[in-house]
Amino acid sequence: MTRAADPWRDTDVVDERAARFAQGTTGAVALLGVVFGWPLAWALMSAQLLVGVTLGRPSCLAYYVLVQPRFGEGPLEDSRPPRLANMIGTAFLGLAAALWWLGAEPAGSALGALVAFLALLSASTGFCVGCEIYRLTARLRGISPRHHDRIDLADLDGVRSAGAYVEFTHPLCADCREWELRLTAESEPLLKLDVRERPELARKYGIAVVPTVFRVSADGAVLKRLAP
Repeated sequence: MTRAADPWRDTDVVDERAARFAQGTTGAVALLGVVFGWPLAWALMSAQLLVGVTLGRPSCLAYYVLVQPRFGEGPLEDSRPPRLANMIGTAFLGLAAALWWLGAEPAGSALGALVAFLALLSASTGFCVGCEIYRLTARLRGISPRHHDRIDLADLDGVRSAGAYVEFTHPLCADCREWELRLTAESEPLLKLDVRERPELARKYGIAVVPTVFRVSADGAVLKRLAP
């Protein structure tokens, strides 16, 4: 099977189906722990998520080995939002197991049930609470009228009197391509800044998620943020 992104090396993006598959696995294991009173299930899943967050994608191993070769690669997205969701799941499941073993079984079960609900919600609908938390905090600390309210014209090439749309993008990002198709139909030019080729600009402007899209005036002032 031909992949746009290598699952073991291109860790800055993730197949969105892999993220949902991992959430479904996490939710199912957490639910089993609640139903049968198995705190060990929470502890083992917490450990697996921790390894995945720090070393790569072991939580998605079954997907990349068994599922993706059969059904193909899904849309690729920034891996940082689901990574934060996994970090939250790691902490909550570890705490659930600890509370159970310390004698606070109702509290442990409540935390396990919360993780199960949120993970299965994400797997079934695509709405990931941890991912939304990441995007919200990224928006607060990234380019906005109250933060970086201007882009240096020296960093841009092609801004004319009417201004332009500027997109921080990644060559493997599916959402980035959707924004590019949408904005190429506009009258103002679209300027793309590849965060892989220009990491110094991503750091300079606090770009924490791609795509980040905004409209600037001819003098580089940020007029409006469109995404995330």
